[in-house]
Amino acid sequence: MEYKDLIIEKRDDNIAIVTLNRPEQLNTLTTNLMTEIEQLTEDFQKDTETRVVIFTGAGRHFCGGRDLTEQGGPTTVLGRQRAIQNGPRMTRKLYMMEQITIAAINGGAFGGGCCIASALDFRIGNEKCMAGFPEDRLGMSLSWTILPIVVHLIGPTFAKEMTILGKNNDAQTLLKWGFLSEVVPKEKLLERAIEIAKDYAAMPPISAQMIKKTINHISGALDQAIMHMDMDQLMLTLQTDDLKEGIASFFGKRDGKFKGN
Repeated sequence: MEYKDLIIEKRDDNIAIVTLNRPEQLNTLTTNLMTEIEQLTEDFQKDTETRVVIFTGAGRHFCGGRDLTEQGGPTTVLGRQRAIQNGPRMTRKLYMMEQITIAAINGGAFGGGCCIASALDFRIGNEKCMAGFPEDRLGMSLSWTILPIVVHLIGPTFAKEMTILGKNNDAQTLLKWGFLSEVVPKEKLLERAIEIAKDYAAMPPISAQMIKKTINHISGALDQAIMHMDMDQLMLTLQTDDLKEGIASFFGKRDGKFKGN
């Protein structure tokens, strides 16, 4: 497949680097970009040479989240329900990739961008990186089936703080929580990600990939049993006045005033 918003570099050392390539738009997620990421995971499913995949963003940021300026889309409730399934489908496919995956977080990873980073196996960031889930501040539920994964990564206390308060958390906070495994200087980020990737790429691929899959199944054994209502919860919050206020306050750069409607 020819990609419009992704750059894929396959190296000679069994490592691939995938770059989200909408730098002028902070690599925000359009329907097309999410579709391309889905297709990418399917392409890597057929690729037995690549053993580690590094994800990063072009420009100053990893990914600014869902593109809230994207226009169009279905007008019926059923149509919208079907359309919003592309986000959770994308994160599940990233989570289920056979290869070892690493997020090299350069700058911000917010909302859907933080979902992408969370769905990968490892996360490293530069000293100025930030990550967070602003959904609750906008008046919507955290969806894309990512909430259980965040709980597995950082535990229930920090997961509640990260997802309910919706703050942009700095690199040292993310490191303390265990969301990041390393923080490195900005100029060393990709270099360090490749160093880590080489260690995993040197391991026997069959056993390494089996271990990854088993650990994911152990830690997430109950995830799908409780996340079947994920999109229904999102659809509910998308109908509220609080969502309209959340979006207006976001673009108006002010605090939202929520009434529970």
